Amino acid sequence: MIFAAPARRAPLAVACAFAVSTFATIAADATAQEPLAPVVVTAARFPASATPIGATVITADQIRSAGVADVNAAIRKIGGVFGRQSLDGSPDFSLDLRGFGTNSAQNVVVMVDGVRLNENELANTVLSSISIDTVERIEITRGGSSVLYGDGATGGVIQIFTRRPAGSGTRGSLFAEAGRFDALDLRASIAHGAGPWSFDAAVTDRRTDNYRDNNKYEQTSFSGGVQYAYASNGRAGLRFESSRSDARFPGSLNEAQFQANPTQSNTPGDFGSLDTDRISAFVEHRIGTIELAAELSHRARDVKSTYSGFGSRYEAEQTQFSPRLRHTAMLGDKRNEFVTGIDLTRWDRQVTSSFSAGDATQDSKAIYVRDELTWNAPHNARLAVGARHERFDKDYTDPLAFTAPEETEQSSNAFTLEGSVDVAREVTVFAKAGRSYRIANIDENSYRSTTGVLAPQTSRDLELGVAVGNDARKATACVFHHRLTNEIFFDPTLAGGFGSNTNLDPTRRQGVEFEGNALLATNLRVTGAWQYVQSVFRDGPNAGREMVLVPKHVVTTRLAWTPGNGQSADVGAQWVASQRFGDDFANRCSARVPSYTTVDARYARRFGPWEASVSGLNLLDRQHYSYAFSCRAGIYPSDGRQLKVSLRYDF
Repeated sequence: MIFAAPARRAPLAVACAFAVSTFATIAADATAQEPLAPVVVTAARFPASATPIGATVITADQIRSAGVADVNAAIRKIGGVFGRQSLDGSPDFSLDLRGFGTNSAQNVVVMVDGVRLNENELANTVLSSISIDTVERIEITRGGSSVLYGDGATGGVIQIFTRRPAGSGTRGSLFAEAGRFDALDLRASIAHGAGPWSFDAAVTDRRTDNYRDNNKYEQTSFSGGVQYAYASNGRAGLRFESSRSDARFPGSLNEAQFQANPTQSNTPGDFGSLDTDRISAFVEHRIGTIELAAELSHRARDVKSTYSGFGSRYEAEQTQFSPRLRHTAMLGDKRNEFVTGIDLTRWDRQVTSSFSAGDATQDSKAIYVRDELTWNAPHNARLAVGARHERFDKDYTDPLAFTAPEETEQSSNAFTLEGSVDVAREVTVFAKAGRSYRIANIDENSYRSTTGVLAPQTSRDLELGVAVGNDARKATACVFHHRLTNEIFFDPTLAGGFGSNTNLDPTRRQGVEFEGNALLATNLRVTGAWQYVQSVFRDGPNAGREMVLVPKHVVTTRLAWTPGNGQSADVGAQWVASQRFGDDFANRCSARVPSYTTVDARYARRFGPWEASVSGLNLLDRQHYSYAFSCRAGIYPSDGRQLKVSLRYDF
């Protein structure tokens, strides 16, 4: 989560909370009323047996082997996604797919069990309250995905699926970890199945003083759910989530301060809290070749913060309802899958502070359709086409801002055409083309450069890739191109140098992505990912210049050793190339954010139901930073070396 954000954006850039509901990982037989069978991945917002085209899948086994403590870390360290250090000391790093810089969180959609987590604010998606022990898999689909997932999916979509009890009996785990900076992580989870009923619950207590002064972070969370599978053609469930977090904010440093002492704080009196409660329900039902599914979720949160002695508070609520339908049919030797659905979301926020009494509401209504044709002979081909229309109704009033109340309607459309074909044995070529979009959120419109609300951001998306190999050795490579119009971004050169949010001149993201894995021996596997991205202005006075805070290269690699005798070891490294400082739109700053390499490792040993481990983060103790909002200033240092020991008991 992010309680604290640089003053350049909006008075309140805070953590977004999320709604989490149960999502069954089963696929229906399209032609007969047979029991639902488990599957590995999902597509078209329904369970499926085929990986989404071009997707990366992180399994529970990989998460356990790497020993990562939270979902965000799993996405970064195993999935190879670049993440920027959180500004508030939480583990919720800003995740960046395809080089969107400081607005990366607004260009990636995050889903948990079919429920969208993104908020109508300038804030990172909060993943830290999801117990890592409940995660079954994570799917990362890079590139334009607005047809299925709507506003903000230009960079891609990240989906987290939590594990549900399977079969009868009781299972659970207890976990304790301690480390440097007075870090303590306590977790407990339990799951029980009895006939058609299943239950699960997880509690977490996490606290740390963190690397910097005045950066203490504490969080307690609970999640629990119940699920009922009726007959052989459906299931339903209810889930509740609650989280309480407190954080202190160390503020930014200039370059001289960072070099002298990166742990120091300039804001010893700044702090905040975030309380969230979420409840969600889901239902799935099959009637012949038709599957029906829906999620209904509601979350409420209370955010308090104090900066330089001035306090503020806001309360926000969000309700989502997402019903959908899938019909499958055989057309000769081809299988056709048709999906349609609607997404309804209502969001509102009330602010109480000395500088704002803003009352904001947004209603969004979307309808989408997608059709995919699959045929096995002779080349295992897939072809999908889809479209989406979404309308947004925005209301905003703030008597302290001396502006008239605003009522605005905006709408946008998305489309996609994608396919894949096996051109040879174990060689698959895939391609995507489409249009994605993003609508300015409440924080961006509250501090903008225009008299009216900012125009929708649109992107023309292209991608071409190839996957070679099998489970033992596989490599995937693709080239991508995003041609953006009216990109929504903070321009520090506006408003007499104070800056404001605006629609930029036309921009472009293009580059290459590569990921691969190889089984070097029966007990030794190496994985790697490389992203090269060019993020530039393509028109206007800055044409040809680089966008800010976007590294051209991000390289991630991991080596996992699992000899099968109770021992396991995992070592990973990530190299991030240099970046432009956050205000360097003209590319005139004589310095750049330096490149850096971080290394982490874990060794574990099992003794029956017990597992003991030792792990280290940033083992080389590299002093570095990924946030710097001004030339040689506005620096938020990243964490130094941290060593941890843990003990786990499974029952």
